[in-house]
Amino acid sequence: MLTLRLPPALDKSLVRSARAARQTKSAFVRAAVIERIAEAEDYRIAVKRLARVKAGREKTIPFDDIKRALGH
Repeated sequence: MLTLRLPPALDKSLVRSARAARQTKSAFVRAAVIERIAEAEDYRIAVKRLARVKAGREKTIPFDDIKRALGH
């Protein structure tokens, strides 16, 4: 469980956004946190892969090769 205090202006914005999405504030914030965690994990993976590419331990595939392999 998590409890947090928001400045009034941010809480007002949250209420508007949650209503527009037809969600409770809790559901809206939960979805936002899940999305942010996924983005952070994607970023960590990308940084690790880039380091492996720069170190020569992993190769990249040119975009044109991928398109050709997919028949585009």
